[in-house]
Amino acid sequence: MWTLTLRGGARVAVVAAQWRDAFGVVTRGRVQLELRDGEPGPVLGRDAGFWLRGTGVRALRNPGRRTARVRIVTPTARTVTCQSTHPVRPVTE
Repeated sequence: MWTLTLRGGARVAVVAAQWRDAFGVVTRGRVQLELRDGEPGPVLGRDAGFWLRGTGVRALRNPGRRTARVRIVTPTARTVTCQSTHPVRPVTE
């Protein structure tokens, strides 16, 4: 988990490899999603959550003067492998 801080008018590109499976929550200010075709997307306020995967978002922008903050959550591991220290016996009927 990390925090993205955007000063007033600032813009940050969304690079798919860095933002894979990312979920964001606006914790301060407002953030506008910029769509892949360059069109302005929705403006999200405090406590709004959004997924980036498959949404066509190419950038996040702060449309206001005040600093905005977004908390970004990404999975740390896709698969967790556990091995038992106990031997496994086949079940027979």
